[in-house]
Amino acid sequence: MGDSKEAGAESPPAGAAARGGLSLLSQGESEEPSAQGSALFLGGNEVKSRAVVKYSSAPPRTAFARLEEKTDLKLPPANWLRESAKLGPAGTTILGNSKKSKPFSSFGMAYDFIDSVGNDVDVVSDSENIKKLLKIPYSKSHVSMAVHRIGRTLLLDELDIQELFMRSSQTGDWTWLKEFYQRLIDQKWQRKKKSKEHWYQKAILSKFLYYSINGDGAAQPVPSAAEQQGPSSSHQATDSDGASWPAPFEMPSSVSEDPSASSQGSEPLEPSYIVGHVASAPKEQNLTTLFNDGENSQGLKNDFVRNILWTFEDIHMLVGSNMPIFGGGRYPAVSLRLRDNNKPINVLTGIDYWLDNLICNVPELVMCFHVNGIVQKYEMIKTEEIPNLENSNFSTKVIKDIAQNILSFLKSNCTKEGHTYWLFKASGSDIVKLYDLTTLCEETEDKYQNPFTMPVAILLYKVACNMMMKKNQNKKHYGTIRTLLLNCVKLLDKSRHPQIIASANYMLSELFQLDEPKKEESSESPLNENSDESYSEEEEELADSDENGSYGTGSDPSDDNKAVAIIKSVGELSVPEKYKSIHQIRPSCTFPVCHDTEERCRLVLSYVLEGLKSVDSSIKKESDLPAADPNTPIPLKYEDESTRGGPEGLEKQMALFLDKMGSLQKGNYSSQSGMIPGSWQHKMKLQLILKSSKAYYVLSDAAMSLQKYGRALRYIKLALQSHDTYCCLCTNMLSEVLLFLSQYLTLCGDIQLMLAQNANNRAAHLEEFNYQTKEDQEILHSLHRESPCQGFAWATDLSTDLESQLSVSCKCYEAANEILQFSDLKSQNPEHYVQVLKRMGNIRNEIGVFYMNQAAALQSERVVSKSVSTAEQQLWKKSFSCFEKGIHNFESIDDATNAALLLCNTGRLMRICAQAHCGAGDEFKREFSPEEGLYYNKAVDYYLKALRSLGTRDIHPAVWDSVNWELSTTYFTMATLQQDYAPLSRKAQEQIEKEVSEAMMKSLKHCDVDSVSARQPLCQYRAATIHHRLASMYHSCLRNQVGDEHLRKQHRVLADLHYSKAVKLFQLLKDAPCELLRVQLERVAFAEFQMTSQNSNVGKLKTLSGALDIMVRTKHAFQLIRKELVEEFDQPKSDESAPAADPSPGLSREEVIKLLSIFESRLSFLLLQSIKLLSSTKKKMSNTEEDVVLKANKQIYSQLLRATANRNSTLLERIDVLIQLLDQLARGGSGGQ
Repeated sequence: MGDSKEAGAESPPAGAAARGGLSLLSQGESEEPSAQGSALFLGGNEVKSRAVVKYSSAPPRTAFARLEEKTDLKLPPANWLRESAKLGPAGTTILGNSKKSKPFSSFGMAYDFIDSVGNDVDVVSDSENIKKLLKIPYSKSHVSMAVHRIGRTLLLDELDIQELFMRSSQTGDWTWLKEFYQRLIDQKWQRKKKSKEHWYQKAILSKFLYYSINGDGAAQPVPSAAEQQGPSSSHQATDSDGASWPAPFEMPSSVSEDPSASSQGSEPLEPSYIVGHVASAPKEQNLTTLFNDGENSQGLKNDFVRNILWTFEDIHMLVGSNMPIFGGGRYPAVSLRLRDNNKPINVLTGIDYWLDNLICNVPELVMCFHVNGIVQKYEMIKTEEIPNLENSNFSTKVIKDIAQNILSFLKSNCTKEGHTYWLFKASGSDIVKLYDLTTLCEETEDKYQNPFTMPVAILLYKVACNMMMKKNQNKKHYGTIRTLLLNCVKLLDKSRHPQIIASANYMLSELFQLDEPKKEESSESPLNENSDESYSEEEEELADSDENGSYGTGSDPSDDNKAVAIIKSVGELSVPEKYKSIHQIRPSCTFPVCHDTEERCRLVLSYVLEGLKSVDSSIKKESDLPAADPNTPIPLKYEDESTRGGPEGLEKQMALFLDKMGSLQKGNYSSQSGMIPGSWQHKMKLQLILKSSKAYYVLSDAAMSLQKYGRALRYIKLALQSHDTYCCLCTNMLSEVLLFLSQYLTLCGDIQLMLAQNANNRAAHLEEFNYQTKEDQEILHSLHRESPCQGFAWATDLSTDLESQLSVSCKCYEAANEILQFSDLKSQNPEHYVQVLKRMGNIRNEIGVFYMNQAAALQSERVVSKSVSTAEQQLWKKSFSCFEKGIHNFESIDDATNAALLLCNTGRLMRICAQAHCGAGDEFKREFSPEEGLYYNKAVDYYLKALRSLGTRDIHPAVWDSVNWELSTTYFTMATLQQDYAPLSRKAQEQIEKEVSEAMMKSLKHCDVDSVSARQPLCQYRAATIHHRLASMYHSCLRNQVGDEHLRKQHRVLADLHYSKAVKLFQLLKDAPCELLRVQLERVAFAEFQMTSQNSNVGKLKTLSGALDIMVRTKHAFQLIRKELVEEFDQPKSDESAPAADPSPGLSREEVIKLLSIFESRLSFLLLQSIKLLSSTKKKMSNTEEDVVLKANKQIYSQLLRATANRNSTLLERIDVLIQLLDQLARGGSGGQ
């Protein structure tokens, strides 16, 4: 109608009048769209009333023309029924005619003020219906109204039985109600014709109002203040029957009596609306209205001149009014009434006038009295004085009680959303009955004979849509929205309204947040917040005993089982709080609390499936498709392709995939079912498919965290199949959707990697992977209508081969990365991009390690003398390539730690390559080859790069220590091999010694003996071994070297230094007694070697004394050996079943015996030499101290000889003897110092 809608200001007016007074707004404020406000009425002395004009189509009001006495209203004025621009949008409609509203007038208002429905407003209705209800106790006339519940709002519409049954006799639509009415209420129903008096009164009222616009009776246009009603028929006769009933909604509305419908009359009324991104993009324009052209012809438009939010006491009502309001001069706003002077005003008329003025916020009433159409006089009455007029006194408080009782009665009994209730009072009767027409209708064959079904379903849908748009309402209203949508779907026939059903199911699926945190926020769950908003569809509520008492004696007892509730006498409505609602409303519209992610996703998928079924059923090309049974799994035809070439086949499929991704950017469209791009089916199916892919992704992620990898792969497969179908249907790929695909592929890569790492449980994973629910099969069936779903078959195959699983995982990450490169997703989603690159680096490391281990296994199987095979070299290349790419991935995201680990693994690969080259050649002639040196040096380079990548130990101490240890090991291995297999054919001895020394010192440098850690004993052992080897090398040099005295002295000092350091470190270790013993014996041999070059007895004696001192210090090593032997000896006794093998792998019995024998012989030799030297010096000079030492040494020597001569003594006994002798040696002194 081209009108503006505005919400009135809700603030109470300043300085509201004292009780009993009246507070008014200045002229133009109450209705002008520019400044719509509100006034607080204290109508009479007892009730509070407040009206806010929400919308007005009236032109600015001006003063009415006061007619002269004796004006004959039977004569038409010159402007009668003439068109005039000043008359406002109503055109030639009869001014102020309170035309019977259309059957769906409340729905028209509800559609326009969808925000108020279900929430703030208690009642939506025409003001005529409100007045009729409030006059029930005073009036004998019949009342017939349809009542619908939407949330906490009741919609009231006149249910014109006369009109209805006239229609029934023409079309047969309402025959069931007609039969019910005749059976229970009025057996002799006949159409009552309106009297001539009725038409006479209508005609003079019309002429009076036209005269009032233009007082002089001329036809020229004058500024009109008349408020007009909406478009209607243009002559009186049709006006009385203007409330044309629409056909049931599934039929063409050719029978509509509204002339405005004639142009669309032949079109079927399938509502043509399109639902776009309902909740994913909450913008008003994305959700177009349900009706376009069909709306007007169905009486579903808001054709009131004024829509007012009226608060009467505590009742909030959205009321439609067509009352003409005049103004100007002394009277800012008045209502104009024509009265027959011969008929006094009665209570009903008084209530009528009072309520009209209250609803429209009009402070005064002007009455024009006439006798037989001749104007007599005018009278002005204030609104608050109306209840006290002579002959029409009524109590405003009683009206308030009636209003509260009726609302409580209706709210208590109209409990089911989507049901049509009928409030009926027969003419002259005192009994008011409420019937549930939906239940009665269900007893007939076709439930769609109820023409309210469709408008109610659409209103439920619209209210839900409106709530969905308001994302800021968070979860508070989700329970209400869900109830609205479920009731909407329940009302509709799937075959007739697939679009609304698909859309409603999609919105239901949108209510469940798939990505919400794992824990349920119990404090926020909307369990009891909406208790007054709605009811579950299953709920059956009984009214309390007051309302279900015995019926009046005149009522037919068969009514008992038909009426939902009864008011036994209209007089009860005047009793304050007689029907105060004590109705306990259960919190039935609560949102279901899903205890886990799987349950939530399954609910979403159930709604998605229903939506897909609706869309599919509406696509006509079904006959062209091969029939498929949703219960049988669809055969998948990709096994042969993916299994035939392993990773090589993968490469080909990846190329195809990338080509497809490129074409997506251009927007290629291909649908097998023949959906038209841009149609509602196309848009809705896209949304539903995307939702299903998200749900399957979340399910897969949840299964992954539960370590159910087979199930996770099945779900991610379904997610990718959904996405593949989406890609086939999509004409314009959103970057958000590409991001989803990247996330799906990333998860798929994770799952394939975990399956590769958990190969031992493969049978269970395979079983989980092959299981399918009926729901999943049906969704897949719907997907297969559009696409073969094979786009990602390469990624979701469950292979039994470890290498192909790792390759598939890697390809998934690569594909995910490629997608991020296509659009600007990389910069928009840096976190996801970093995650993808990390995973790529990680999987390349895994594959590199896999190939490296394979190469190592080949190497171990190879015969020692054979040279390196081609297969090994191929594996090295593959492994090296993977490590290199992985390092590049980590470096590109500045992940120094992981880059260092991969560099470390590359170093290990180089060492394996070096080891492979050491096997060639004869073991006895073997030398350290140049290839070994080359690879070891490469390994060293990679380890040093790793350390440089880390920078300092603080960044990641564990990785730093690990790299340091590997580097130390590499240097040590190089030095050891060069020492043991000296390349004398290529290098001089001195050069080799220098290189060994340098490598050993570097190894020592990277061997941290001081830091306390799990690796500390290893480091100490390594350092001790290095010192031991260096000492042995210098010792050997000293033996073999002739000449350069300075160099000999240097070697002697270095050997001594390294021996002493080795001993110190070995003594710290409790598990290396043999090594300690060996070092000490080598030190003794070193002393013996020095003694051979000494000439003086004193010097020799001193060296001997030092050697014996070293012997004494080996006692610690023997004690450790003894302890281990005792433990070994005790263990078989305590556990007979235990094998008698050496329990301590650190102690070799053969080595102990060998070392013991050497020790005994060296100790015997030293003691003998000591005795000889001391005896020779004794002859020359007498020394008491030396005498004691000599005596002690002789005694120890004799005991040692006896002990060694005894061949029967055990190893333990021999050690005990040695410990005892060493004790004596320590006490008796071992030399002459």
